[in-house]
Amino acid sequence: MAGEGQSLSNEGGRRLVFFPSPFQGHITPILQLASLLRSRGFFITIIHTRFNSPDPSMYPDFSFEAISDGLSAEKASSLISDFIAFSTALNKNCEQPFRECLKRLTSERRSDRIVCVIDDGNMQFVPNVVHELEVPRIMFLINSAASVAIYFNFPLLKEKGYLPIKDHKSKTPVDDCPPLRIKDIPGIRSDDPDAWFQIVDEALKKLNSSSAIFWNTFDYLEETTLSKMKRDIQAPIFAIGPVHKYPTCRSTSLLEEERSCLSWLDQQPPGSVIYVSFGSLACLSKEELVEAAMGLANSEQAFLWALRPGSVRGSDSIELPIEFEENTKGQGRVVKWAPQQEVLAHPSVGAFWTHCGWNSTLEGICEGVPLLCSPSFGDQMVNARYVDSVWKVGLQLDNGFVRGEIESGIRRIIAEKQREEFKARAKDLKANAEHSLTEKGTSFRFLKGLVDHLLSL
Repeated sequence: MAGEGQSLSNEGGRRLVFFPSPFQGHITPILQLASLLRSRGFFITIIHTRFNSPDPSMYPDFSFEAISDGLSAEKASSLISDFIAFSTALNKNCEQPFRECLKRLTSERRSDRIVCVIDDGNMQFVPNVVHELEVPRIMFLINSAASVAIYFNFPLLKEKGYLPIKDHKSKTPVDDCPPLRIKDIPGIRSDDPDAWFQIVDEALKKLNSSSAIFWNTFDYLEETTLSKMKRDIQAPIFAIGPVHKYPTCRSTSLLEEERSCLSWLDQQPPGSVIYVSFGSLACLSKEELVEAAMGLANSEQAFLWALRPGSVRGSDSIELPIEFEENTKGQGRVVKWAPQQEVLAHPSVGAFWTHCGWNSTLEGICEGVPLLCSPSFGDQMVNARYVDSVWKVGLQLDNGFVRGEIESGIRRIIAEKQREEFKARAKDLKANAEHSLTEKGTSFRFLKGLVDHLLSL
């Protein structure tokens, strides 16, 4: 099999088969978890779609199995901005190729045996396929516990008229789900809200078909929510995060990183730079791009902006305002993509303007960096609300991309007196994240329990 070194001895070994959804925010933590479990003695096979396929050369100890997703590059590009349509297409096209691949793997005569399949829950056909082939399944949840908990309340929220959301800007509190407001309910802006409800419903039903659930979070951060989840979910839960901070895990990116930005950061004063990245999926309108750019320029703060190709809806190019270019000479730097974990750990970075995807949120928290939040869809809405109102390590920009609010938010989080409050709380969460991974920490103990569980299968 491709990617597995000949020097490895598999005799009597146990193999884990991972199947990530083909999105950067899913592939990254899946590969990090696979690396972590490889260091604990398990052998690893990654089944992946041809779209957004990982680079096997980065993981010579893993086996990689590519399956057809039935999507041309043009078709995938046209669908990727519509999560529901893309998810539907992937679930339709990948089921049979996944079944054939897993069936072949389970029938191969080899000295190691497949212990289980580990997936992130986005491919709805996985539980049925592994049941057919009599292979145990484990879910690795790459979202915050808080964002998953709200989905259990969807039937109640529909009954009370909160769903489908009629006003995505409403700040009316949702009494049954504090601290959320209507605008914070996770969702996908779609002409077919029932399709979104169906995806959520199917995902929840299949949580308990898993023999266990690993969660990329840590107890100190989400203890109350995790306790509730343990009552709502029958399967044992192991909160083993933050996975990316284990020594055996490495950063991985499907996009080429411009590492020269680290040299630029070396030349900036400590805590002076706001790092800006809205992730690998979220897109801005042309108007939002202009407001973001001018808010940055008017803040007069140093910035590093990771502005990836394809991040503007309806445009193949990124055209920043002439005024932005003129007004920010010497103030900041724009790159296509950055080595985010290294950037956030850099002493020059004092804040992170983010879309609040869970990977980015955790990475910011783990480096003690205050967050400025502009969520776009899904779990990002909940994460941003918790950053602002529960963990209090940052600010949520409540009115979308408005240059005046952006300017004010940047100054509050990196230049004004309030920054010290954010920094103190962020430092506390960072210390507790680090403690969770020590031998006396909860994540370390959960990891041991997870390994014991895998060995029992």
